[in-house]
Amino acid sequence: MLDGRYRVDARIAVGGMATVYRAVDTRLDRVLALKVMHPGLAADASFVERFIREAKSVARLAHPNVVGVFDQGAQDQYVYLAMEYVAGCTLRDVLRERGALQPRAALDILEPVLAALGAAHRAGFVHRDMKPENVLIGDDGRVKVADFGLVRAVDSVTSTTGSVLGTVSYLAPEQIEHGTADTRADVYACGVVLYEMLTGAKPHVGDTPAQILYAHLHEGVPAPSAAVPGLALELDELVASATARNPEVRPHDAVALLAETLTARSALGEAQLDAVPPGARPTADGSGAEDRTSVIPRALPTPLPPVSGALPADAVPDQGAHRTTRLRTDGSVNRTSRLIMPQRVEDEPEQRPRRVRGRLANRRGPVAVVAALLLILGVGAGVWYINSGQFTRVPALIGQSEDAAKKKLSDAGLDVKKVDRQFSDTVERGQVVSTDPATGARIRGNGAVTLVVSRGPETAQVPKLDGMPLDRAKDELRKAGFAPGDTSSEFDDGVAQGSVIRTDPAAGIKRHTDTAVSLVISKGAPVDVPGVVGDSVADATAALQDAGLKVTVSPDQVESPQDAGKVAAQSAAEHARLAQGDSVTLTVSKGPRMVTVPKVTGEKASDAQRDLEKAGFKVKVDRGFPFLSDEVSGQSVAAGAQAPEGSTITITTKGL
Repeated sequence: MLDGRYRVDARIAVGGMATVYRAVDTRLDRVLALKVMHPGLAADASFVERFIREAKSVARLAHPNVVGVFDQGAQDQYVYLAMEYVAGCTLRDVLRERGALQPRAALDILEPVLAALGAAHRAGFVHRDMKPENVLIGDDGRVKVADFGLVRAVDSVTSTTGSVLGTVSYLAPEQIEHGTADTRADVYACGVVLYEMLTGAKPHVGDTPAQILYAHLHEGVPAPSAAVPGLALELDELVASATARNPEVRPHDAVALLAETLTARSALGEAQLDAVPPGARPTADGSGAEDRTSVIPRALPTPLPPVSGALPADAVPDQGAHRTTRLRTDGSVNRTSRLIMPQRVEDEPEQRPRRVRGRLANRRGPVAVVAALLLILGVGAGVWYINSGQFTRVPALIGQSEDAAKKKLSDAGLDVKKVDRQFSDTVERGQVVSTDPATGARIRGNGAVTLVVSRGPETAQVPKLDGMPLDRAKDELRKAGFAPGDTSSEFDDGVAQGSVIRTDPAAGIKRHTDTAVSLVISKGAPVDVPGVVGDSVADATAALQDAGLKVTVSPDQVESPQDAGKVAAQSAAEHARLAQGDSVTLTVSKGPRMVTVPKVTGEKASDAQRDLEKAGFKVKVDRGFPFLSDEVSGQSVAAGAQAPEGSTITITTKGL
């Protein structure tokens, strides 16, 4: 029993920092996971701080794909977190048993992981230790991200001394080289996890951690299709985008990567999504079609046709884009799509015409001159078209807004290939930093241009927003490169209602752009709510409005001790503190409920009082003198008569 509340039932897992147990909260009678730091680490303040940081970070997220934290505490040398218990397995368990996954299953797992990380990134946190061991797959099909033990604020410095936090196979190059990590480090780790799900293996292997770290620094993550022939190009591009060694080229956070993932999925056909990779291991029944957990709901893939059978329908040529079926050396079928150009057919030699003599021969001279002129004009037009006519030049876009640049490209007949974003100390946020191809470069008339748009300076000072209305304060935050975060409110006599009291982080503090800034909004001076129960509706309304409150009268009337037409109840209690303009709802009485008075004469006074109160009356005891007996000799309302509920009935005991 830990901390007098949590009964430990079984050990679930052991890590380098803590041990996780299945336990029961005896106070609330629910099963949970108990994460207990190793006692040997409890003396290290940095470890304890990191451990407690996990509880605070996850408690702020409240996302369905994040393992929730219920409680944090300590007993002697045991520091613990009480967390949500997810019955199921980890993604590592699935990969260990199943090997490579079908693309549909891989994307079904990746998308909720990115949703969870996206919530963390937008809340200002970086996970820093994404790996299959930290992806939990519940028996009910839910996918959850766990172990925020290495979480840091996006804007905090995460340099290390002599060691690198995280797991070497999933570390981004900048984590290894500089010891720093932001949201793009989590994006890189997710790209590695996606590669591992698609291929069943990690992209970089080595005999020592140093060899793996070197590979991350100097070698790009290979295309998954190199290990799984026939894998869709969109999946190769998705892995390449997420695992770019230059962090500036990657999606800037998990939300952006999730958008790319959904786009890639939408471009894939059913056959591509359900393709069974060569590295997949069959299930116990040998089918190989489903993971053992059956937690990723999906349709069974269409089985490949027998080698000796007819070609599938999608192998029929379509306007020059021919689908061909080739056999691998192992006898399985590999579908590839390639463009087969029409074969060049040599013209049959024409029969030479007989020479025409006489009058026709005399016309050869003018005809030859005209043909020569047409040939010269045709060659000239062809040369012009090849060198200039089919090309246009990239217009000058640097310094223009993203929307203006896109319109200018459209007017020039060019498309936008993609929009990359990078920090810039010289170009304002939202304006074009550069283009690819560069300004003035020749490009085909229907070509596409990549825009690089400024994210503003990498760090900026939080602007001073004190006393500013909320809408204007949010606009100022966006102009400065920050994201408006959570808003809370509190009473403040010195700040107008609806205006900013303070920000978190405070004004003047430097933070990374795109960091979420929380706002505390003033509710103005508090209003002391007057008590109006028992007053007429008109008097009650006037008293509340004079205090600066709005009044709503409920259409439903209730029985109460108050006279009919009087106020029976008010939604805000007397002396409660409300803001100016808040609303108070009044409930009107339709009079007291009439209750039959029970017979209590002959009973002891205490029994009589209990019976009357149980019936809904107040009781007054009038004891006769001298107090010779406790027996009730009379009651003010006769037994069997009707009296208003809540009214007072007097009972009399025997005297001399």
